[in-house]
Amino acid sequence: MDLTIIWFVLITVLFIGFFFLEGFDYGVGILLPFIAKTDQERRIIINTIGPVWDGNEVWMITAGGALFAAFPHVYATMFSTFYLALFLMLLALIMRGVAFEFRSKDENKSWRSFWDWMIFFGSAVPALLWGVAVTNLIQGLAINEKMIYTGTFFDLLTPYTIVGGLTFVLVFAFHGAVFLMLRVEAAKTIAALRQMAQKIGIPAALVFVLCMILTYTNTSLFSSTLAALSLCTAAIVFLASYGCVFTKKYVPAFVLSSLAIVFTTIAFFAGLFPRLMVSSLNPDWSLTIYNASSSQYTLGIMTVAALVLVPIVLIYQGWTYWIFRKRVSGKHLEY
Repeated sequence: MDLTIIWFVLITVLFIGFFFLEGFDYGVGILLPFIAKTDQERRIIINTIGPVWDGNEVWMITAGGALFAAFPHVYATMFSTFYLALFLMLLALIMRGVAFEFRSKDENKSWRSFWDWMIFFGSAVPALLWGVAVTNLIQGLAINEKMIYTGTFFDLLTPYTIVGGLTFVLVFAFHGAVFLMLRVEAAKTIAALRQMAQKIGIPAALVFVLCMILTYTNTSLFSSTLAALSLCTAAIVFLASYGCVFTKKYVPAFVLSSLAIVFTTIAFFAGLFPRLMVSSLNPDWSLTIYNASSSQYTLGIMTVAALVLVPIVLIYQGWTYWIFRKRVSGKHLEY
């Protein structure tokens, strides 16, 4: 198989891992100010992701690094195109990381409330911006023949991309609620989370379907059979996950919500292939895995490194989740 295709698939896998893991991570942060009424409850919720949130973010860094090494022209164009959006995302993520470490350093209620809202801000903003970015990539950007984005930041904000951003926020919030039902111990909190998931699931499903319709009318994604099937499958399994919440089948609900995110990611990458960034000015100016890739020699060295290191990373992260698999109670809270 062509090494460029292998690296396209690997980057797809990295983004699947990122959106799956960071999806419930962001979702927990989005729900934090609304689901927990007492400081003890909020500490319990934060501790469900406390040991793993930073590890989840490594998937984004790894995906960015792989993109830079395998497709440097895409990295350059993408990061200049989304420069302001990425700056806002980085600011939000910095505040989120600081909030996790600082909120419990002082018992003052105002202090803890401020950092709780920073966790919300640092979770909702990246989720929104990722949705906007992904839908922009599939819709097309004003990229000229020199692989330079000629538009402005506000050109990135269209009805379709805003709906895409809201879809990410709501789906991640639902994903986070289902995750928390598997991680907290108190029956009262689980009941509240179940009610929250039921409330979020309806607008999330509606916006998801709206995003699918706009994807059909605004992009060429459905011209790919794999992309179309994956996106339709994502919608079906998301609705099935919502149904499982009503029947209190929380493990299947989490598995299905995870699959919804996985299939959605597959759909967008399959719809892009072999492109990585679509030019709305001229299809021939789109950045593809062929005109934007590194040399075959570079890709060959990277492939060997990936074959050695990726399994180690997967084993380590799997071991981390196994160690912290037990439900979180009010005892021995770190955050």
